[in-house]
Amino acid sequence: MTSAFRRHIAWLGLGCALALPLTGHAEPTLAWPGKQITWIVGFVPGGTADVLTRVAAQDLATRTGLNVVVENKPGASGAIALQQVARSKPGDGYLITVPGPLIYPTPQPAIGKELAPVMLLAQGPMVIVGPAPRALPSLAAVLADARKRPDAWSYGSSGNGTSQHLAGELLNKSAGTRIVHVPYKGGGQAVSDVAGGQIPLAILGSAPVLPQIKAGTLKAYAVTTRGRLPALPDVPTVAESGFPDYDASQWFSVAASPGIDAAVLDALNAALRRTVQAPAFRAAVANAGMVAAGGTRADLERFIATDTAKWRTLLDSGAIKLSE
Repeated sequence: MTSAFRRHIAWLGLGCALALPLTGHAEPTLAWPGKQITWIVGFVPGGTADVLTRVAAQDLATRTGLNVVVENKPGASGAIALQQVARSKPGDGYLITVPGPLIYPTPQPAIGKELAPVMLLAQGPMVIVGPAPRALPSLAAVLADARKRPDAWSYGSSGNGTSQHLAGELLNKSAGTRIVHVPYKGGGQAVSDVAGGQIPLAILGSAPVLPQIKAGTLKAYAVTTRGRLPALPDVPTVAESGFPDYDASQWFSVAASPGIDAAVLDALNAALRRTVQAPAFRAAVANAGMVAAGGTRADLERFIATDTAKWRTLLDSGAIKLSE
């Protein structure tokens, strides 16, 4: 995280919202795009990207006096949504949540190129989970069994090339395992399958798994960042589980249609910087262990370039295969 983002840190969690238009009641403060913003999420409802977007959209609606409609357009690990927004016109009023790290086997619309950068919303850990009734005592036990019985183990993620996929392949490289990746169209679907025992593991954002962990249907083996998740203080990190160099986080950013005037993008950035610091937003997301971000549009582009370079190095080493 850059020094600009450190000034905006606040611990967050994520709360679900209904899939309805979010109507603001304040005096309009943003002329673009007229009466309504359509905020696209490239994954099915229930995952961290979806939940975080709905929390932010509610606050943005209140601040701007506009309707903010959240639409899910899942498919191809979010690429379908990226392409839709990249083809849109400035007046269409599109925003899109772009999660990362997210690397595709073929070029897709990118922030700073086909998509206009707006702001980094949040960063946070992922959680390695399994079905509680069949749980082994620790991540070390899982990995030991996976070495003995490689065909018995797989892990779900929200899609090929997503942060969860990359985190899983980094774990395979670190542990010397060959746990098979099972991509889903979003975190919500993966949660259902791992809780039901259809897959033995999943690596997902904290938002969709916390309720299941607290309910006792999922076993949390480890979190992927160097620091523990405040909402799960007794769950160790992967680094604490025998892999001191392991560190993987996921982040969520906001981009917009190409061609939007810079002054409008700056106004959006200013509104969202207030959103991530708003007491209501912070209270709504207080239990998921995310870290609020912020910063300028230029900060977002620099952050993405640095983070992508880190994972590209791992890809170039041959440790991660994006094709399934």
